[in-house]
Amino acid sequence: MPLFEIKLPKSIARALNLPISNPRSQQIKVLKKLLKKARFTEFGQRYRFDDVLMSNHPGKKFQENVPTFDYNKIYDAWWHKAKDGSPDVCWPGVVKYFALSSGTSDATSKFIPITKDLIRSNTVTSFNQLLSLTKYDHIPRSSVGKGWLILGGSTQLQKGPTYFAGDLSGIQQRNIPFWFQGLGLYKPGKKIAKVKDWATKLEEVVNNAPNWDIGFIVGVPAWLQLCMEKIIEKYELKNIHEMWPNLAFYVHGGVAMEPYKRGFEKLLGKPITYIETYLASEGFLAYQNRQDAAGMHLALNNNVFFEFVPFDQHNFDAEGNMVEEPEAYMIHEIEENKDYAILISTNAGAWRYAIGDTVKLVDRERSEIIITGRTKHFLSLVGEHLSVDNMNKAIEMVSDELNISIPEFTVAGIPYGNFFAHQWYVATDDKVDAEDLKTRIDDKLKELNDDYIVERRHALKEIMVSVLPESTFMNFMKAKGKIGGQHKFPRVLKGKMLEDWQNFLKGEKIS
Repeated sequence: MPLFEIKLPKSIARALNLPISNPRSQQIKVLKKLLKKARFTEFGQRYRFDDVLMSNHPGKKFQENVPTFDYNKIYDAWWHKAKDGSPDVCWPGVVKYFALSSGTSDATSKFIPITKDLIRSNTVTSFNQLLSLTKYDHIPRSSVGKGWLILGGSTQLQKGPTYFAGDLSGIQQRNIPFWFQGLGLYKPGKKIAKVKDWATKLEEVVNNAPNWDIGFIVGVPAWLQLCMEKIIEKYELKNIHEMWPNLAFYVHGGVAMEPYKRGFEKLLGKPITYIETYLASEGFLAYQNRQDAAGMHLALNNNVFFEFVPFDQHNFDAEGNMVEEPEAYMIHEIEENKDYAILISTNAGAWRYAIGDTVKLVDRERSEIIITGRTKHFLSLVGEHLSVDNMNKAIEMVSDELNISIPEFTVAGIPYGNFFAHQWYVATDDKVDAEDLKTRIDDKLKELNDDYIVERRHALKEIMVSVLPESTFMNFMKAKGKIGGQHKFPRVLKGKMLEDWQNFLKGEKIS
């Protein structure tokens, strides 16, 4: 079914046709809309939302009235009440769903509130992105109306006293609009989507693959790659296009695609279009809406108010923790090509909430950003300020030079005599010399990061590279109970996760 023949419900169609204005105007309208809806909640009364709404400068007044929050701060003060079933805490009504998110480093699960309003907003942004495909050149339009294989968390959620909890992907799939399901586009379907055990779910997808005509695949690269490998192996195919000839799009997010592309494309029979999304547990924040765009367009007019905190020593400590009263700017106030931590306020009761990501504005005119890393997933032992973006780019450049696939890697900062070193763990099943790999990674990082090259002459005395099979990384995630869904391997290892990884490599049992 071609895209333009899909008839959307009137409420969704109205939301998709919001008038376009400048970024500041869009964001002020969003802020006012959120404040009006939440003004009579406990949070809205405590922080005087009515005063903000009456102000001539609501953005600044909002920042003056409302403090910034990380997860622990907002959960301990507010969200725990909503989880206990109290209505009208940070958003009107009772919160029915909570997304379980442990990120990539924290041991304990976080409970992120998910409201019906947020689910609807996520759906609207999804269809905004889908409609943007009509502007792409040379796309196989016949593929747009084919099946969507969404490989996410289980829709069989944990039942709490007053709520259901699970992966955001499972919550979203559970709430896929009935009219979308009625079109027959959604795969693997409700029955398989409910399966909790990842290995069983994967087996069911592989067994049913011949029955589907897939145009889109959606999910985390490592797990989708594993799925396609199993399909190719079971049916003795040369590539996945022998099974799904109309496969033309891969919608991905959560991790940079570059490290996975080389291995991914070995499974394809023809090129596909990669579409990047920024769907965090807290909301659908941005999406790629132009072919070959350098970044993702921020969803500025759909119930998310954005603020940006410069990611520097004035606003963050050495561990990546944000100071109590950071500098915070709106979208129209930030500079291009500078790292910012992102704060969001949403229609699920997140207010000035630091989600832990760092981003960079790459196109002011189009409000396009790239994700550069996590506030706590960077290395700056001695001032080298090495970001995940730097690491991804270096790995991509080295992979291209050596014509090898490096789908996973992670880095730890360690003591080295009286100084420091970086220990890299690199996954590849291709033949490579570890010493040559080390030299090339080091050289690329020196090209990409001025601070890094300075510190390599001083306190950062060495980098070391351990080459491991791809299966080692996957098996560690299985041992940690972090398989499938939205789980990604952390690019920087610190604390308990680093200790567990080191013990795992020694063959010791981990918790």
